[in-house]
Amino acid sequence: MDLTQIADALQPHPEYRAWLPTLEMYRDLYAGGAQMKSKASNYLYRRHREPAEVYQERVSRAFYENYIGSIIDWYASTLFRREPILTVEDSSRRASKYYFEFFNNCDRNGTSITDFLRKRFIEALIFGKAFIALEFPKLAAAFSSRLEEEALGGDRGYLTSIHPADVINWQAGPDGRVTLFVVRLAGERHAGALASSAELLRYLIYDETSYFIVEKESDDSNSLRVIESGPHSCASEFRVPIFEIALSDGLWLMNKAAHLQIEHFNKSNSLSWSLGMALYATPVIYSKRDWKSILGESYYIHLDPEDKFGWTEPEGNVFRIAMENLARLQEEIYRTCYLMGQSRSWLSGSAQVSGYSKRADYQITQEVLRAYGDSVKDTLKRLLQVLVHVRKDDLRISVSGLDEFEVGEFNEELDEAEKLFRLGLSSSTFRKQALKKLAFKFLADINETTKERIAAEIEAQIDKGEQE
Repeated sequence: MDLTQIADALQPHPEYRAWLPTLEMYRDLYAGGAQMKSKASNYLYRRHREPAEVYQERVSRAFYENYIGSIIDWYASTLFRREPILTVEDSSRRASKYYFEFFNNCDRNGTSITDFLRKRFIEALIFGKAFIALEFPKLAAAFSSRLEEEALGGDRGYLTSIHPADVINWQAGPDGRVTLFVVRLAGERHAGALASSAELLRYLIYDETSYFIVEKESDDSNSLRVIESGPHSCASEFRVPIFEIALSDGLWLMNKAAHLQIEHFNKSNSLSWSLGMALYATPVIYSKRDWKSILGESYYIHLDPEDKFGWTEPEGNVFRIAMENLARLQEEIYRTCYLMGQSRSWLSGSAQVSGYSKRADYQITQEVLRAYGDSVKDTLKRLLQVLVHVRKDDLRISVSGLDEFEVGEFNEELDEAEKLFRLGLSSSTFRKQALKKLAFKFLADINETTKERIAAEIEAQIDKGEQE
């Protein structure tokens, strides 16, 4: 790529320009806490003709009930409660050691592949997609043999994350494969009293065979310069070394619930403000003469016989309606995220739901979790296949798991199992499988060795009972 092509590549994609403010809002809604508090004025609506000082006081008192952040974290923790199962089939066993080390430390910072994917999955739930880059160490010396490359660690690929909001431009070919990928790296300002105050921007550009790191000053289009370039990790595969976890619109939770969360934020703060103001009743004076008296908790007033004095106090109907609306908004946030059973107002409120309805809700949640698991596994499979090809290893790696979840209530399953046992079924195989399933669900965090021992003891106990 020449400088003209690089300059064209640095132009933000129209979709990036359109979505960037929304992605920033999604980041705030997920983070909540101090981050949302500092930006409350961006999301707290100002009433018609509301005085500036009143609005600023409302902003200073704003609070945020972060339902969507908790929902996203719940999905991530539930999906990855059991790690994905990675199986390496290596006839020579020469490369197996590297892949087992890679699974335990995939980014050279001690992060396991499970923890790395969990963070990327959270990004995908927030921003709709997450990006993973495959890199190899940059060594100055050339390798004379594969053994020398292994000895120097040049073949030890690792992963890096790319924040979706930093991807400013991209292009794809007719087959859908990405042919250009541009990332904005962290910018910095010139130091020194006599230096320019312009921000120095740095970008990383990938095409199908090469990478370029370029710099330019934000206010000078002629300052573009390439500071580093060369073939990237997947040049031999003639593809961009970027792997994407992309979610459909129906599975993009933040996009589904963000505006409901904003509406809940405004309604809850308006209700809180109104309740606070109602605690300080406003005096009302009925008099034909000029009123100049000062009112307060420690003052008295003197009225003529025909004067009237009172206090305004709301009847409370609007407060009741507002509270009902907040409860409905909360339920709607959980419903759009396929977690109706997690809504406190649904489970403990006036709504009565049958055991069948609860199981149906849990079934929907499990199907959504399986869809998420399939997306993550598909990305991991593609990444590992490319890694094997780039390293030219003669092996196969399979990915499984992420398809069993403890979502329902254990007490309900236990009651159902007891009812089945009371039917008097004479199948010992049924009893073995049912008891093992209940035991493993109750002891979900134990290791596989202990599970195998428990399974063997259950089978031995049932066999012994039949013999007696």
